[in-house]
Amino acid sequence: MNKRFYLETFGCQMNVVDSERIVDLLQQIGYRQVETPEEAGLILLNTCSVRDKAERKVYGHLGRFKPLKDENPSLILGVGGCVAQQEGENLLKKLRYLDIVFGTHNVHKLPEMVQKVEQNRTRCRETEFLDRETRLQLFPKRTEGEAVTRFVTVMQGCDNFCSYCIVPHVRGREVSRPSAEILDEVRHLAGTGVREITLIGQNVNSYGHKEGGEISFAELLARVNAVEGIERIRFTTSHPKDLSDELIDAFGYLEKLCRHLHLPVQCGSDRLLREMNRGYGREQYLRKVTRLKGICPDIRLTSDIIVGFPGETEEDFEQTMELMAQVRYADVFSFLYSARPGTAAADLPDETPAAVKQQRFDRLLSLQEEISRDTWAADIGKVLPVLVEGESKQGKGQIFGRTTWNRIVNFEGDSSMIGKVVPVRITKSFRNSQLGSIQEPGARSR
Repeated sequence: MNKRFYLETFGCQMNVVDSERIVDLLQQIGYRQVETPEEAGLILLNTCSVRDKAERKVYGHLGRFKPLKDENPSLILGVGGCVAQQEGENLLKKLRYLDIVFGTHNVHKLPEMVQKVEQNRTRCRETEFLDRETRLQLFPKRTEGEAVTRFVTVMQGCDNFCSYCIVPHVRGREVSRPSAEILDEVRHLAGTGVREITLIGQNVNSYGHKEGGEISFAELLARVNAVEGIERIRFTTSHPKDLSDELIDAFGYLEKLCRHLHLPVQCGSDRLLREMNRGYGREQYLRKVTRLKGICPDIRLTSDIIVGFPGETEEDFEQTMELMAQVRYADVFSFLYSARPGTAAADLPDETPAAVKQQRFDRLLSLQEEISRDTWAADIGKVLPVLVEGESKQGKGQIFGRTTWNRIVNFEGDSSMIGKVVPVRITKSFRNSQLGSIQEPGARSR
């Protein structure tokens, strides 16, 4: 039996965590990971349904593996994640060569499902949502560091039901993990050599809101900040309506908390924000941004923006452009709206021509590229602390790390620096990374 598996992961950081768990679970039943599908006896896709035409793309992607299945009928082919949760039985009905479908709450059942297929060639589907207590027992945990940086899941699901968003429908309602358990994991990871922790969840700002007696997210950050060995802390994703003054204040006194925040605004129009069910208005968002910059003047913000939401007018779009120019995000992840089946916005009338949406999208990209270029070019000549994560994909004897602003920096160095924070002078700035040179401790910016 071919006990090798190939795994592809799509989408968000939550999926990355789920994929790490998938790797651990499959290794426990004797599988080892390989780099190409042609080598594997088990092929898995861990999918995301947030982006445009996600379901169609997954079906198309699975079609690439059908010839491998035709050549080797014993090959096991499976799909997990959000598209699996959303499509469920339809995947098995439409793709007769597919063996396994497992939803977002059922990763833990994957070994059992694989073994059923191995032994009985039984096609399996598990897409039921689990109750709160069962979910709390099944939160993903990392038992080994194996890297300089690690994600730690603090909560799952979402209660916001933004009108365009599929997440509550495929990830379920919010549940927060006990803080004691989170801190135990962070301490363990620190002991294995992990130096940077990213606390993740669909809306980390609402951590602990539903659990009586649990600490706030700001207090959780403070306790992670006190863990010996951890040098940097990040978190994502944040919903603006739940960004409390207490959490904003944390950027002023937690020395390990990185000076970067991803704060999705989605658009700058109050009318559309109400249609999106975002729970805040333009001025409320801007007041929080102003307070953040007052508490932490060197903070850099990134955001998500949707162009072409149903009913968007030129005035609505111009309000978004004005907000971008005012906030000056370091980077923006922008999307042309696409209806997600099952969401409230999918039923809204949408009469704006596709060509108009594309023209607006191009204008938005042009503005943000200018702002991003100016933001990152301002670092040239500065000496910045960089946490070294590993060998650079650029090769040429380079290693790479990230600044406090989550910017990748490539520079010449050797593997002995991995896991250390080193001073690097920024010499060039590109669209998605920077180039630098190592400096002697104490070197000053110029």
